[in-house]
Amino acid sequence: MDPAMTIQPRDAYERVRASIESVIRGQHGTIRKVLAAFFSGGHVLLEDFPGTGKTTLAKALAASVAAEFKRVQFTPDLLPSDILGLSVYNQRDQSFEFHPGPVFCNILLADEINRASPRTQSALLEAMAEQQVSVDGVRRRLGEPFFVIATQNPVEFHGTYPLPEAQMDRFALRLSLGYVEGGQEVAILAEQRGRHPVEAVQPCIGLDDATALRQQISQVRVSPEILRYMVDVVAATRGRAGIQLGASPRASLTLMKTAQALAAFDGLEFVTPDHVQEIAVDAIAHRLGLDPQARFSGVSATRIVQDILESVTVPT
Repeated sequence: MDPAMTIQPRDAYERVRASIESVIRGQHGTIRKVLAAFFSGGHVLLEDFPGTGKTTLAKALAASVAAEFKRVQFTPDLLPSDILGLSVYNQRDQSFEFHPGPVFCNILLADEINRASPRTQSALLEAMAEQQVSVDGVRRRLGEPFFVIATQNPVEFHGTYPLPEAQMDRFALRLSLGYVEGGQEVAILAEQRGRHPVEAVQPCIGLDDATALRQQISQVRVSPEILRYMVDVVAATRGRAGIQLGASPRASLTLMKTAQALAAFDGLEFVTPDHVQEIAVDAIAHRLGLDPQARFSGVSATRIVQDILESVTVPT
């Protein structure tokens, strides 16, 4: 770790976590994983029922790190230009002027992403993978940091377009919030009798801090044994019975980067097998393509990854 840093990853994590948890109750584990993706340069797909706090989580994160936040409501008639921007002809100057779309921000909420057409969904691929967009043949860099939180409803399929495997692979993690227990829901109601508590969230770190922390987290040590363990876990999904499409090397990279973030959050300078196991299901399961027989027999990608974790030898 660099002693010259004014803020350490563990301190930054605790500040941001506490800030978000002042608004989002009962979601400690999910918030930890969202922050692991954010500080490791990944993107998150939140797959959950309506009203569980997905939008509020994105807003609270943006407010906590002083980020520019934009939201796009995905609909069947949404066009790529509605996300990326477009060039408009200026008659006075006799030239085209580029008007940037909402993708030019730090944190983008792609709400109900599976309601847009595949053409529009794919408009985000370059942005998520390379932190740039190409419009009218010109490549334009996005902000630093750039983080996408996409949401989709797992139970409503009418009028939706399932995300293709290539786009699912762009998301570092697939997470869900779920329902909170009764006492926490009572507290949520009490807090929102007046104004929404997210309106009171103040930045606890700056964007420069977030960018510097990303670099610092990338320096967390990963031993050769842990690297081999990660690769063995991911490789076990390839050619396994019931799986048509195994996880790609991008899954291994995600596993390493998010595990580094978790280790830094715990104040450690090295990754342990526990960090790999904590994040493996969320980093790998959504990338797997099951064959029809496995799906019809009730086998889930989550269960397969859990079985792999139980079978692969853990380094000591």
